[in-house]
Amino acid sequence: MSPIFQLKGAAVEYDGRLALGPVDLSIEAGEAVTIVGPSGSGKTTLLRLLNGTLRPTRGEVLAMGRPMSERTASELRALRAHIGFVHQDHALVPILRAGQNVIAGCLGQRGFWSSARAILWPQRVDLERAHSLLERVGIGEKLFQRTDTLSGGQQQRVAIARALFQDPQALLADEPVASVDPARGRALLELMTDLAIERDLTLVASLHDLSLARALFPRLIGLRAGQVEIDDAPDNIAEATFQDLYSLEGLRGGEVG
Repeated sequence: MSPIFQLKGAAVEYDGRLALGPVDLSIEAGEAVTIVGPSGSGKTTLLRLLNGTLRPTRGEVLAMGRPMSERTASELRALRAHIGFVHQDHALVPILRAGQNVIAGCLGQRGFWSSARAILWPQRVDLERAHSLLERVGIGEKLFQRTDTLSGGQQQRVAIARALFQDPQALLADEPVASVDPARGRALLELMTDLAIERDLTLVASLHDLSLARALFPRLIGLRAGQVEIDDAPDNIAEATFQDLYSLEGLRGGEVG
């Protein structure tokens, strides 16, 4: 395997406050990695660095073997077209149907007007592909249903299908099960890890639920106050180490990310 993402001394500051780093980190192609840590530890900031929507204040981020800093704006858009992102709040268009939201995964791969036409007046080939993806995530029957009538778990499945519509090489997920109960959360994460194996995707997901992170991911990265405190297989990590990660002692006030 070769690294799909690398951070070399990468750090991010907001208004003079260090939100992340400096971090040295490498994620191999095909890995399934979870990022855990208390609120404000830098999990979202790290994911935004990986998909190029945020540039480091200092240090370097490489994606697919090339530094982000060497890419033009159009090259960064092209890169993000190969990196699916599942948002905590789903980031769906409520008034559109589920299938249309899935087809929105074409944004970034086609021109603006071409994408708009594909979403608003979908062609049969795109609808068939959207239906196939919705079937794979367990809600094929919702293809023509308005997204705002779906449950939170169903909306998250639409968001996953939309990310897969991109044919990505990597799938990033920011607290993907925060809006569902633990049982549905586990089912969603099992689905995502299965899909990553099926499609040979790199999967990186931030999670608040430590039990799910430890049960379902072979590699766990623990962030605390913007620093990588843990990077190992869950079975190799002592319980006391997890307790220290979430201890309130020593955490900075007003952290971001």
